[in-house]
Amino acid sequence: MKLLVVLSGVLALAAAQPQRKAAQAVQAKVEAQAEDLQPAEQNYNAFQENRRQQQQQELSNFQQDHRQQHQDFRQQQDLRQQQQTDYRQQQQQQQQQKIDDFRPKVQLETTTFVPIIRFDKEQGTDGSYKTAYETGNHIQAEESGYLKNVGQDHNALVQSGSYSYTAPDGQVITVEYTADEFGFQVKGDHIPTPPPVSPEIQKGLDLIYAGIKANAERDAIEAKNNPEAAKLQETKAAYDYKGLYYQQ
Repeated sequence: MKLLVVLSGVLALAAAQPQRKAAQAVQAKVEAQAEDLQPAEQNYNAFQENRRQQQQQELSNFQQDHRQQHQDFRQQQDLRQQQQTDYRQQQQQQQQQKIDDFRPKVQLETTTFVPIIRFDKEQGTDGSYKTAYETGNHIQAEESGYLKNVGQDHNALVQSGSYSYTAPDGQVITVEYTADEFGFQVKGDHIPTPPPVSPEIQKGLDLIYAGIKANAERDAIEAKNNPEAAKLQETKAAYDYKGLYYQQ
């Protein structure tokens, strides 16, 4: 009986020996694979560590740059505010500073207020007008004007009027005037009169006036007989009035 038990144990050990060897072979293979994977795992861990350090360095650099940019922005803001403050202070100082007046000092004498007693004005739709006024210090003035045709498509303003005032010596001065295509003509008792014209000069003036009259009569006759000449004379007159030179 004992022999049978021992024999059974030997057979069991003999049967289990191949399985143990197979298990040992598998374990050896796993250990070999683990040893082969260990450098790769170390490299992966090193890569992850380097990447983590690199990311931390980049984040640190970004935060440092951001802080520097924020600091520069604050400095620019402070500088701008300081410039604005300096400008406002400068403006206030300029406003408070007394400005030198380099204009000549003129002492104006006060005068008595002179009222306007009368003022009339009429304006026509054809360009004519009438105006008149009178002041409290005995100044009187009146004037009228209208448009006068002096040539083809050309009008001249004819003005006439008068004014009077009291001179410092008490004399009442009266002036009458007319302004038309012949110029400004004025009359007044206080205006000096020219000396009399000598007979020789008067004779020469008479000859000039006679020549002007003869030319005008000749132009009238020519204009009557030749309408084109009349039109040419009007054109020349218009050019002469404007001070222009007529070229044929």
